[in-house]
Amino acid sequence: MSFIKDFIEKETLSRRNFMLASAFGLTGAAAASIIGAGRAQAAGAIEDPTIAWSYRDRTNPYWNSIVSGGESFVESLGKPKSALVHLINEGSSEKSLADVKALLGKTDGKLALAIDTNDSPNARPVVEAVVAKGAYVSTIWNKTDDLHPWDFGDNYVSHMSWSDVGPAEQTATILFKAMNGKGSIVGLGGIASNNPAIERRKGLDNALKNFPDIKLLDYQAADWDTQKANSIMSSYLTRFGDEITGVFCANDTMAYGVLEALRAEGLAGQIPVVAYDGNAQAVDLVIAGELLATVYTNPHWGGGITAALAYYAATGAFKPSEEPHEHREFNGPTILISKADAEDFKKKYIDATPTYDWKDFWGPSNGPITY
Repeated sequence: MSFIKDFIEKETLSRRNFMLASAFGLTGAAAASIIGAGRAQAAGAIEDPTIAWSYRDRTNPYWNSIVSGGESFVESLGKPKSALVHLINEGSSEKSLADVKALLGKTDGKLALAIDTNDSPNARPVVEAVVAKGAYVSTIWNKTDDLHPWDFGDNYVSHMSWSDVGPAEQTATILFKAMNGKGSIVGLGGIASNNPAIERRKGLDNALKNFPDIKLLDYQAADWDTQKANSIMSSYLTRFGDEITGVFCANDTMAYGVLEALRAEGLAGQIPVVAYDGNAQAVDLVIAGELLATVYTNPHWGGGITAALAYYAATGAFKPSEEPHEHREFNGPTILISKADAEDFKKKYIDATPTYDWKDFWGPSNGPITY
């Protein structure tokens, strides 16, 4: 890793400068001017910071996989997985911010924080609170377009999202082809202010432009929630009945609720459904033929590498402000899963957990975020 090589070289140079300064009898400001940038970097380092992950809910398979990646990273440091602090916001931006502020106070800013801020507007107050205490934060998924890590020096380390427009357009296209290019669909989206909810809806809209004989009957936000999705799908079936010939879901957990509603009417497997996230249960449903396709975003790697970035920046192992913008804001990987490849995918990513190098920050990433 180039950053480790650079770090070792800087530390070696720093120690050499100190020894030279001592040899010439220089102290205080004179020595500091020779030591220069290496000393400045060391001054920003935090020894053994608390590592925390702030997220929505561990009962959700996607978030469970995210946090399992964070625990794998913690174990790579020789710590027990219990060393990872969990801040569970239960879908509340207010709780998310309050929990972060409380932990900042408890640790006196000696914190490496990985977080999804629950919605985009909440990202700025979280970042500003972290920066004010001199802690370090890496975010995923939600932030506003005008909020950038490079505007906050080293303390706002990075932001990772996933470019969902293209994969969502692909899943919608698979759905429409399964409908022979004609018919009517209903859609279920995530929390309206969430970036992935916005991008996945855009992917659906793009696909619709290529299939003029497909009609969108209705699209409602089910907020990533299984029960709410089940209720909305039941109401769709009451309103539209046999007119529904396909269902687009913006994530897997909502698809589970949709499938339950279809099973209740004896329609599971008869109306094609697509989803997103590539959870283990969803992959099994693809293999079983109840789900047409889903998209895997490798949450285990995403959770581990987000915590690793915050931690290694906090300890001074690398200096984020010296990295290019594409290392401060970048997209995570995506894999489309259909029945043709679901068995192979399951063997590789679900039945076994790949081993990751948590210092290879950008290896599996998928290019810079563009606006």
